[in-house]
Amino acid sequence: MTTGIARIEAYLKTLPDSPGVYRMLNAAGDVLYVGKAKSLKKRVTSYAKSGGHTERIARMIHETAEMLFVTTASETEALLLESNLIKRLKPRYNVSFRDDKSFPNILLRQDHEFPQLLKHRGARSIKGIYFGPFANTGAVNRTLNTLQRAFLLRSCSDSVFESRTRPCLLHQIKRCSAPCVGRIDAAAYGELVGEAERFLEGKSRTVQGKLAKEMDGAAAALDFERAARLRDRLRAMSYIQETQGINPSSFSEADLFAAFAQGGEVCVQVFFFRAGQNWGNRPYFPRQTGELSLGEVLESFIGQFYDERPAPKLILLSENIPNRALLSEALSLRAGHKVAVAVPERGEKHDLMAMALTNAREQLARRNAENSAQRELLEGVADAFGLESVRRVEVYDNSHVSGAHAVGAMIVAGPEGFEKGEYRKFNIKTQELAPGDDYAMMREVLTRRFARLMKEDEDAKAKRPELVLIDGGPGQLAIACQVFADLGVEGVALAAISKGAERDAGYEHFHLPGRAPFRLDQKSAVLYYLQRLRDEAHRFAIGSHRKKRSKAIGANPLDEIAGVGAGRKRALLQHFGSARAVAGASLADIESVAGVSGTLAKKIFDFFHPAG
Repeated sequence: MTTGIARIEAYLKTLPDSPGVYRMLNAAGDVLYVGKAKSLKKRVTSYAKSGGHTERIARMIHETAEMLFVTTASETEALLLESNLIKRLKPRYNVSFRDDKSFPNILLRQDHEFPQLLKHRGARSIKGIYFGPFANTGAVNRTLNTLQRAFLLRSCSDSVFESRTRPCLLHQIKRCSAPCVGRIDAAAYGELVGEAERFLEGKSRTVQGKLAKEMDGAAAALDFERAARLRDRLRAMSYIQETQGINPSSFSEADLFAAFAQGGEVCVQVFFFRAGQNWGNRPYFPRQTGELSLGEVLESFIGQFYDERPAPKLILLSENIPNRALLSEALSLRAGHKVAVAVPERGEKHDLMAMALTNAREQLARRNAENSAQRELLEGVADAFGLESVRRVEVYDNSHVSGAHAVGAMIVAGPEGFEKGEYRKFNIKTQELAPGDDYAMMREVLTRRFARLMKEDEDAKAKRPELVLIDGGPGQLAIACQVFADLGVEGVALAAISKGAERDAGYEHFHLPGRAPFRLDQKSAVLYYLQRLRDEAHRFAIGSHRKKRSKAIGANPLDEIAGVGAGRKRALLQHFGSARAVAGASLADIESVAGVSGTLAKKIFDFFHPAG
C-alpha cells in the first residue's frame, strides 16, 4: 500500500476543508472509486493512514495512482454528483447495479384535441401526464388494455387517427369511442379524459361513484344499452384494482426498498405504489457489497436509482441509512418536491415491508440456487470440451431469407445465466455477399466482434469468452478458426454444434478443431444446456431478422422527404394510389395535389429524380 498512500498524501497540502467529490484512478486512468465528503481534506486524510482499512479499501489504495477532485457548494450537491458519477463511470470498488433499462409508464398526452393513452418508456419529452413507473411491460399492457375498456380513449398514432374513414376493430370490441370518425365530440371525449386522469391519480372512488349514479339513472330511464356500457366500464375499473395486488390505505404514492443479505450477496426488492395501488416490483442485485452494512448498500443504491428517475413523495426503507436526512434533502432538490425517507416500525407500512423482505429473501435464495446450477453446467461444458474452466460463453448464429435482410446474432451466457444486456446483433454490411452465403456472414460477424475486442482496454478484454459456440458444422468452424488466426485471437476455445442427419434434438454433433466430431449422452444435462444456448441464439437471430424485415416492408420513401408529413403523405397517396405512382408522376401532376406547394412539389420530384 505504500506507493498508493504516498500518492494520496501528495494531495493533502492543497485540499480544502469543504464538501466535494473525489475520484481515485489507477495507473491506466481507470476510475477505481467515486466518493463524496463533507470535508475533502479529512476524508482523503483517512486514506493516507497505513492501517485500519478493510481488504477492499486496502486493495483500492494500493492501486491508486491519481486522484481528481470537484468542490461543491454543499454536501447535498456532493451527494447528487457522486450518484451521477457512479452511475456513469461504474467504478470497480463502488456499490453498483445493472440498470440498463428505464421503467415503462402510461402517458396521457395533452398535445392533441383527442388525447391518446399509450405506453411510454424513456425521456419525458412528450407533453402530457405520466403515470408510473410500472415494474415491467406486462403490467403496463394489462393495465392499458383494461383502461381502454374503462375509458374508451384512443391508442392509435396521430397518422392513423387522421387517416381513418371508419371505426377500427377497437371500437367494435368496445375499447375506443372512435373520435377519429366523429362518433364522439371533443367535449364528451374530454370528460372521458378527465375521468381517466382522476382514476390514475388515485381518485378511483370518486370516478366510480359518478359512473354508478349515471348507470342507475340510465336504468331508471329505461336506457338499458347505456346502462350496460357504464356497467362494463365499472367492471373494468374494479378489475384494475383487483389485479394490482396489495393496495395500501395509509398512503397513495411511495417506493419501497427492502434489502436482504446472505452469503456475501444482497438482493434489493423495489416495490412501486402509485394512486393507492401496487404497480409491481423488481429485484436488484448490487455488486461490491461484501464489506458494507445493509444501510450503506441501500444509501448508495438509492442515490444511483434516482439519478435519472423522479422520486415519489415517500420512500420506505427496510434499514436505516447513515445519511437519511441528507439523502432526503438531495432527492427533494432533484425532484422539485419534498421527498420523505422513512423506516416503518409499525402498522400497515411495517407489514408491507415485512412482505417485501420475504420476497427479497426468497429471490436471493432462488438466484443463489440458479447460479450454483449454472456453475455446475459450465463446469460440465468445460469437461466435455477439454477446457480448464468456462465462465463466459458466446454463441453465434445468422438469419436471412435468400440473403435478404441478413442479420448476425451473438448471445452470452455465464454463471448468472443468459446475460441479455451483453447480446449483440450485426447487420450484415458486405455488399458483394452472395445470397445465402452463411460462411461469409459468419466471417463478417466474428471479424467485427473480435477485431474490436482486440483493440479494447483490459477492462473490456475481461469480457473475453472462454468458449465461442457456433451454430453450424465443420464449414462454419473452419471459418471461425481462420478469423481467429488472422486476428491473432488466443485463449478462446472454438466449437460448433450441428444437428444429426434427421435434424432431431438429442442427436447433435459437436465439432472442435483437431478433434473428431462427437455426441453427448442424450440424457446429459450438459447437452440440454448447450441446446438451450443454441436455441436462444437462434431465437435472437430470428427476432432481429424479423424486425429488420418488418421495418423494410413498412418503409415508405415519402417518409424520407422533409416537409411531407402525415397529412400531405395521405393526400399524395389518395391522389396517386401508391408511392411508386408518385415517383413516376410529373412535376405538374404533383403540383396539382391539394396542399402541395410548388416548392414542395419540386422537392418531391427531385427526390425521385436526382440530377445525374
